[in-house]
Amino acid sequence: MAQQTQIARVGEAWGEFTTTFPTFERLADASPADVLRAWRGLGYNRRALNLWRAARVVVDQHGGRLPSDVEALERLPGIGPYTARAVAAIAFGAPVGAVDTNVRRVLGRTMAGAADAVSATDLQRLADASVPADRAADWTHALMDVGATFCRTARPACDACPARPWCRFSADAIPSIAATPSRTSARNRERAVPFSSSSRWLRGRILDRLREVDGSNWLELAAPIGDHDRMAVARALELLAAEGLVERHPDSELRARLPLG
Repeated sequence: MAQQTQIARVGEAWGEFTTTFPTFERLADASPADVLRAWRGLGYNRRALNLWRAARVVVDQHGGRLPSDVEALERLPGIGPYTARAVAAIAFGAPVGAVDTNVRRVLGRTMAGAADAVSATDLQRLADASVPADRAADWTHALMDVGATFCRTARPACDACPARPWCRFSADAIPSIAATPSRTSARNRERAVPFSSSSRWLRGRILDRLREVDGSNWLELAAPIGDHDRMAVARALELLAAEGLVERHPDSELRARLPLG
């Protein structure tokens, strides 16, 4: 839930979601439609389906208990190397390094003087070797917090950073990190397409409308939706169906519902 979503939005949703689906069994037994309705407001709806699919694998292959080793976690739908290691370290205390953007920057700067000075493979080895065997969760939280709070991409707070005594980046003459947007990025923002004109906005509105439909009923989506004409709505439904997020009616290109199974 917290991936690319503000924690303030996640907190309430987490409580409601885990009340509705308190166990892997309850989540696995639910329909995709029920899970998508419970996910409302969080965005990135494919994560909801991946969570539902992962729950079914956990129930079918692991007796309803989340596996603790990285390899088994990575085989779950929607779980990549970072998430697998974060879960293994924080939930199970496994001495593995979860490398997200913040951790990559902290380790790269501290050990090699620059965030991009170490290859991804070597950085993962470095992260794994750095984890204290008995404090994997603390180490993981600490590096994420240092990256988010002190070792920022722009305007790093080196003077206050607890990693400064060991940091090559801080010991060297700190390079000039762009403190202000470049003219190019400013121009790009000026030319950015309004969000309501984006396909992502349209897909979100379609799913919100379908969430209001009870049970297995179909909904005819009247076009236009916002700035999007009938053709754009039909194309959005086609893509949503390909991802498993909606079911389309066989006799109408604009009639759909949330998937039932």
